[in-house]
Amino acid sequence: MKFLKRILDFYLNSSIHVALSCYALVRVTFHMFHIQYDEAMALFVFFGTIVGYNFVKYDALVRVKKKPIGIQLKIIAVLSFISLVLVGYYFFHLKRITQIVSVGIFLITALYTLPFFPNRKNARNWAGVKIYIVALCWVGATLVLPLINAEIPFTANFFIKCIQRFVLVFVLILVFEILDLANDDPHLQTVPQTIGVKKTKILGFSLLVPFWVVGILSFDLHDLIINLIMVVMLMLFILFANPNRSKYYTSFWVESVPIFWWLMIEFL
Repeated sequence: MKFLKRILDFYLNSSIHVALSCYALVRVTFHMFHIQYDEAMALFVFFGTIVGYNFVKYDALVRVKKKPIGIQLKIIAVLSFISLVLVGYYFFHLKRITQIVSVGIFLITALYTLPFFPNRKNARNWAGVKIYIVALCWVGATLVLPLINAEIPFTANFFIKCIQRFVLVFVLILVFEILDLANDDPHLQTVPQTIGVKKTKILGFSLLVPFWVVGILSFDLHDLIINLIMVVMLMLFILFANPNRSKYYTSFWVESVPIFWWLMIEFL
């Protein structure tokens, strides 16, 4: 059992799980806009997520805090390097405009992690903006990039789907922030710190309304049923979220929501 727990912890700590969630959202985008499977685009996002998330999670740990590097962190560093090489490989299989936009998303991620401005903390520590930066990066990587690479014009449907994707990620992050309430620095002014856990849950429930409405606008019974399942699933995760929950509640189960969405689209 301990061995299996170590495998699960490595799977989560190395950002493979969150990368699979991003990959799943790319596949959902392919479905929504009837895009033929684009391996370069999907795997670019998958490996890019591993690199980006591991950079965000472990940069300060190694560069600033000078923590000793254990065996797991060394393996994660090797995995991240291999992922970086693969990101470079798939990058050159994307269209030029996609490459330019992806660099912009990378710069936002770097801004989120590194203090570019003198006497200022990185964007991750700017009060109240963390949740918006993360949600926008996810929308950019999992929805905007695939459409640009497929040369699909930005119609009203595109902007509606952007709202839906932003709401999904925003709500998922709200659950994370509820569980991290006891550990987050008060100056971050996360949503639960600002308005409290109860109002944060009400906000999450309210945001699921536009998510559901977008499903109705699709006029597709299959997608409508799946969106209803998604709304119920998200409501349950919000309802039972509290700061005393295990880390696996968010790092595994909540981050699995996009994967469930993709699997439902594929097999239901």
